[in-house]
Amino acid sequence: MNRDMPGGCLPAPEAEALFRVEDLHKSFPTDGREIHVLKGIDMEIRPREALAILGASGAGKTTFLHLLGGLDRASRGRVVYRGEELLQKQDRELAAFRNREVGFVFQFHYLLNDLTALENTALPVLIAGGSKKRAEQRAASLLEELGLGERLSHRPGKLSGGEQQRVAVARAMIMEPKVILADEPTGNLDTLTAAGVEDLLLGLRESHGVTLVVVTHNPEFASRMDRKVHMVDGRIVEPGA
Repeated sequence: MNRDMPGGCLPAPEAEALFRVEDLHKSFPTDGREIHVLKGIDMEIRPREALAILGASGAGKTTFLHLLGGLDRASRGRVVYRGEELLQKQDRELAAFRNREVGFVFQFHYLLNDLTALENTALPVLIAGGSKKRAEQRAASLLEELGLGERLSHRPGKLSGGEQQRVAVARAMIMEPKVILADEPTGNLDTLTAAGVEDLLLGLRESHGVTLVVVTHNPEFASRMDRKVHMVDGRIVEPGA
């Protein structure tokens, strides 16, 4: 992939929103008072869009990502995914949404140390009730695609940092999600390895047609995306706004 290009597969300008966020607020009780982390976010994210969210630590980026992915519930506002309001779903429905529609990639890979790369990748299929054979076939195919075909039986301790993160990406992709939510996916990697993971994520957006939402402190990575926004004090600020 040309590192000077944002990754191809641009969303159509008229594409209907995959996510629509309206007046989103999130507060946390701390020592008898409320800490307001998100303060009224309004935005849309289109299908197959690659979106970067930048901002200082504590600005609310991770909290926003968690609300998009159904990992937490807002204090006020709406998160509408493909026409359905996430915040009105029951816990079981949200769990199914997280398992089937969203793939998560975090700064730390969170692989299970006692499982091989193949077993870690297959885990979401097994959690969803899929067969072990199908899970392992799909996991092997993905790991091969991501350049880890010779690492299937390796446990995390035998993999490099970049390889561990590739396994985490394969695990995020195994349920064929519509969207990948990545929270500082290269923040724990050296420059060269980070560039490889960036290429990988943008390449998956192009080859699999997923929507990619990335929280990052890396302005170079952000510049390769279709669109970037800044989060400042719990609010989204579009460039030029």
